[in-house]
Amino acid sequence: MGSAPSPHDRNATPDLDLIASRVLWLSTAMVHHANRIRPNPSGLKVGGHQASSASMVGIMTALYFGQLQPDDRVSVKPHASPVLHSINYLLGTLDNRYMTTLREFGGLQSYPSRSKDPDPVDYSTGSVGIGATAPIWATFARRYVDTVFGGAGTGRQYSLVGDAELDEGAVWEAVMDAGVQELGEIVWIVDMNRQSLDRVVPHIASQRLQDTFTAAGWQVLTVKFGMLLEELFSRPGGDALRTRILTMPNPEYQRLLRCSADELRSRLPGNGPDAATVAAVINDLDDATLLKAIGNLGGHDITAMQQAYAQIDDSRPTIILAYTIKGYGLPTQGHPQNHSSLLTDEQFIQLAHTLGEDPHNPFRRFDSHSSPGQLCERTAKRLRRGEIRTSEPPPVPTDIGRTPPAVSNTQSALGRTLLDLTREAPEVARRVVTVSPDVSSSTNLAGWLNKVGVWSPSERPDWFADDADSIMHWRESPTGQHMELGIAEVNLVGLLGELGATWSRWGEPLLPIGVLYDPFVERALEPWSFGIYAGGQSILVGTPSGVSLASEGGAHQSIKTPSIGLEQPGCISYEPAFAAEVEWILLHCLGLLGRPDGTSSYLRLSTRPVRQELARIPQDPAARERRRRHVLAGAYTLRPVATPAVCIVAVGALATEANDAADRLADMGVEAEVVCVTSPDLLYRAVRSRDGLAEAPSWILDQVFPAERSAPMVTVLDGHPHTLTFLATINQVRCKSLGVSTFGQAGDLDAVYRYHGIDADSIVRAALDVTS
Repeated sequence: MGSAPSPHDRNATPDLDLIASRVLWLSTAMVHHANRIRPNPSGLKVGGHQASSASMVGIMTALYFGQLQPDDRVSVKPHASPVLHSINYLLGTLDNRYMTTLREFGGLQSYPSRSKDPDPVDYSTGSVGIGATAPIWATFARRYVDTVFGGAGTGRQYSLVGDAELDEGAVWEAVMDAGVQELGEIVWIVDMNRQSLDRVVPHIASQRLQDTFTAAGWQVLTVKFGMLLEELFSRPGGDALRTRILTMPNPEYQRLLRCSADELRSRLPGNGPDAATVAAVINDLDDATLLKAIGNLGGHDITAMQQAYAQIDDSRPTIILAYTIKGYGLPTQGHPQNHSSLLTDEQFIQLAHTLGEDPHNPFRRFDSHSSPGQLCERTAKRLRRGEIRTSEPPPVPTDIGRTPPAVSNTQSALGRTLLDLTREAPEVARRVVTVSPDVSSSTNLAGWLNKVGVWSPSERPDWFADDADSIMHWRESPTGQHMELGIAEVNLVGLLGELGATWSRWGEPLLPIGVLYDPFVERALEPWSFGIYAGGQSILVGTPSGVSLASEGGAHQSIKTPSIGLEQPGCISYEPAFAAEVEWILLHCLGLLGRPDGTSSYLRLSTRPVRQELARIPQDPAARERRRRHVLAGAYTLRPVATPAVCIVAVGALATEANDAADRLADMGVEAEVVCVTSPDLLYRAVRSRDGLAEAPSWILDQVFPAERSAPMVTVLDGHPHTLTFLATINQVRCKSLGVSTFGQAGDLDAVYRYHGIDADSIVRAALDVTS
């Protein structure tokens, strides 16, 4: 994994101790300034997690100043962001003026952010558990980029994880994935401070953690004690002291950290049969050494951490369980409620005295001529990365022009468009990577998968390649373009985010598409949203969607996902009605990926069979192009009439019912225009733009909803009705909004649509109501 740091840097323990002390001071001072010194007219708490930062100082100092190489990447636990900024400051990659801006508008972010912080940040963190797993998915992405395009390097991917983060289910979904055990670049370092936000955790179950990671194929390294305690354990009777510390409850140990030397001599031996032996071991220690020894855990001992880093086995993932004390070195160390506590002004001055710092000039770098200052310069030089030269993504065609089957659905059109791309635009198809959670066949990716193969870290045989009954061929290799992660939607979107960030990490853009059942988009939403926040650009396809998945019943019928698409920042959402629209939309969304001004997309597709003739796609090339532009802008007039008495606005699968209702209304002498909305999201942006509340194109409103043709409106979609209610505000017309607002039922399509009031009968009744 690259050349190791020089022995001089590895063994520069006195300098590293001085640097660790300065990092502790700087990270504490940043938070103190933000809360105690910077004006705060609103009186709202600022915060900053001094104790959580303090427990990471030794781990991160040993890592950055004695271990990291330029190709390595580090995901820093959210609450240790002041430590990261302090290290960057000492390395010269953060300007002095930012040291007073923690949690200030335009300043240093509350949690590390790749896109918003002014200093180098490898991974955005903040959503607990997601930052821990991101380097796993980045390893998948890095290996793929390096195999196919080259130039992605061979660096390790480090995760600095709080032990409480291991409660997150996302962590275990990732750890247990079978492909992870082959990824030797992954190194997790767990800050085992045994405290959650509110208390000391009585039973942290470290042995269970070790057993679980070992069973998953990981190397497990435990760093429990520092050199001082290890030396005491080697003395006569030292085994009794070790046993006493190891067997006492976590809360009892934490309480000892807050004792005076006299109290410690009384309480540490305990009441067990070896109490006298323990008392004898500590009897000859002076007070200062005794107080230092009780807190001498491995995560705070530079030498102990260096020894652990030297044992990393690059043939498999590694986890280092580094025992620490929350708030180590602060007056609040070890207190069960220190998670969000802040030092008082008196405690801050006390800390300055203890560390030899100036509270009135808190943000000092080392003198460049000093030994620690020279180590900082050498480290900065070693970690300096070359400029990332980003390749431009290839131009994506706008219209392949496939003629769909007479009756088709939007889900099937997805698979056909991907296959067409391999023939019509192979350079684009080469950068497409699809991801699914064990539903490749049921989401119509089988043809694509057979064409491009499945990704795995190593070549694997397909034992069913010669089986004539096998429709899907599972060819696994490092160049396969489909990745499957079992039934684990959180893994899927985590990987999707990292595949979508390769353009900024390694200069090679990928075009990632994740496909999952639409009802499970909500399960995956938080990590996908966080991936977008962190700069990952991808396409998420939810299919099948809505109650149109009639026979599956309420458990598999999505209701709120159209609203999610409308509201998700950094994303454009679409729900096409016809196969040609899927082609246009998918090609358009692919063209938005892998670039600094790019954006993610969410496509909501259906298995509902639809007669494609209803699309009425113009044959004239110019008229066809006009339709395509309208589709991409969010809406088009599917069925125009000269003087509409009512406007029926439908989304996706409900285009059929809207057409049927318009036919019946015409028979009654009610002229009904039908508008097909492909993106409520873009239409809402257009409305806000027209009202001066946003910047977005608004021409589509004049094209599809012109004021001179305004009419009462009925909106209908296979989702929550409020998604389209805003359309009535365009021309201030009467409106009835139909949709799904209760849990679904199993049944045939007609029965289910009738139950929810989105069938043709319901549309006709609503139209008559608004025109009466």
